Parts: sequence; structure tokens; C-alpha cells
Amino acid sequence: MNASHKAALPILCALVVAATGCGKNHESARKPLPSLEVRVQTIDKKPHVATEEVVATVNSRLRSVIESKVSGRIDKMLVTPGQQVKAGELLAELDVREIRAKLDQATPVREQAEKDLKRFTDLLAKRVITQQEFEGAESKARVARAAVIEAETMLGYAKVTAPFDGLITRKLADVGDLASPGKPLVEMEDPSALRLEAAVPEAIIDRITLGSKLGVRIGSNELEGVVREISPTADPNSRTLLVKLDLPAMPGLRTGQFGRVAVPVAETSVLRVPASAIIRRGQMELVFIRDGGNARLRIVKTGKLIGGEIEIVSGVNSGEQVIIEGAAGLVDGQPIEARP
Repeated sequence: MNASHKAALPILCALVVAATGCGKNHESARKPLPSLEVRVQTIDKKPHVATEEVVATVNSRLRSVIESKVSGRIDKMLVTPGQQVKAGELLAELDVREIRAKLDQATPVREQAEKDLKRFTDLLAKRVITQQEFEGAESKARVARAAVIEAETMLGYAKVTAPFDGLITRKLADVGDLASPGKPLVEMEDPSALRLEAAVPEAIIDRITLGSKLGVRIGSNELEGVVREISPTADPNSRTLLVKLDLPAMPGLRTGQFGRVAVPVAETSVLRVPASAIIRRGQMELVFIRDGGNARLRIVKTGKLIGGEIEIVSGVNSGEQVIIEGAAGLVDGQPIEARP
């Protein structure tokens, strides 16, 4: 062995030792994964009613546009938007001096006519006047009474009152404005009784019947509405029919809110898993499948949320066992101890 070989030998030995040491460190880093206890569920196709969502708007079942029955300047406007009022509560008062003047004229005429009728009654009993003269006096008394009643009624219309318990939503006139029949003063509604109004396409209107219950989604709220009205005619422009559904009382619901009605169109079978089985990492949706004693990662595509379950469009097959609890801490291939 020459001198150069003798010099290289210690270096080679050092490299072998280093390589052996690195290999031991790598092997020690690859420790076996611990076995985790998880809960699994065998997934099968379940019947599901396919629906088509129709946009809708929340409205009050009881709404009213309040107008005056007589003409006159508004003397008092006693309500503002957002104010709660009771049935019969005074909303506005009009200045109707002309009607009051008519009442002042009609009252003495009625009093005189009643005096004349009483006198004619006595004269008729004494046979001083004819029956025809008595009937003329009687007729004048009836006309005089009717004139007073008419003036009193018209004077009562000067006070505009609420027709039901509700909430003032708009004020369309103010003090000094001229009120007249047909001119709105305020708008009000009953916020305790709400309904959802939806324009349903004529192609699926036959899927809806009076009294049927349909799923409704308003914001994050999911509830059930009862069909109370179905328009008998379609809108010629949109080819839709107006459907009204009564809604249950729920805090936070307001008129004008946007909603959706789920109209059933067909019955299908779909794979569904509990929402807890879905793992989301970025744009990917994943589940873990039980493969013997190990967990295997699958990429899936989900569909609609149905109650507490999510529809699985692709990625798993019927009969496979999906990990529904404990999946968040798993890695692909990790040993598991499954329990139903």
C-alpha cells in the first residue's frame, strides 16, 4: 500500500462512521404513529327530497295605509316612524271648522223640528190638523236628525285613529299639510304576524298546495312556513305566481328581509355524512376512511347541508366507514381504534 492510500484510509473510515450515525438518527426520527381512538359510521345512500330555492321577501300579514275620510289641515301629528300604537289610539287630528259649523247649523234646526213635531202630535190628537200635515212635520224632524248625525260623523273623522295594534313604519304627512280622502298620512303594520311572499315559477307551482309546509331560510335562520295563499293567475312578464307563507314568531325577523323558500321538485338518494366528518384545509374538503386498522385520507366533493349532515357528491362509496369523531388530529395511515 503506497503512501497516498495510507493517507486516504482514515478519511474513508470517518465517512463510513458518519454515514452509519446519520442512518441511525434517520431511523430514530421515523417513530411509529400512536394509535388513536375514533368514532366511525358506515355511510349509505339516504332518501332526500331535491328542492329548488325561490327568492322571497318577509312582509307583515296585516298592513294598512291610513288616510283621512275628510279634507282639512293637519292640526296635530302625534306619531313617528318606529312608534308602537294600540288600536283606537289617536294618530292625527285635523282642523275641520267647516264641518263644525255645519253641526252648529244642524243642531238648532233639529231642535226646532222636534218641537214642531211634538206640537203637531198634540194637534193631531185634537183633530186640529190633517194626517198629511202631521206626516210633513214628522218628515222634517227625520231630515233634521239625519243632518245632525251626518255632521257629527264627519266631525268624528277629524280624529284619525289606529285600526289595530301595530308599528308605524312611515309618516307621509306633517302638521300644516292638507289631508284629503285618498292621500296617505301614515303607514303601519303588525310586526308580530309575519309572512314570506315568494314569486314561484309556473313550472313548479304544481308542487305547492295550500296548507303544505315548506323549508324557509332567512339569513342564518332556518324555519318552516305554511302556505296560506297561492295566486290563481301568473304574472305575464315573469311567468311566476305569488305564494304567501305564514311564518312562526322568531326574534330578529323584520319586514323587508330577504329569504328563500325550498320547493320540493323530486326525491333522490344521496350519500350523507355528519358535518363533523368534513375537514377543510384551504380549498380542499377531506374525510378519513377506516382502512382496516388505519385511517386513510380522501379528498371529497360536498353538496348541500341537510340538517346536521352534508351531502357527499364524490370521493367515498356507499358501505365505507367514515371517521366522524377524532378526525381533526389524524394523519394519513395513522393506526386507529374504531368504535361505532
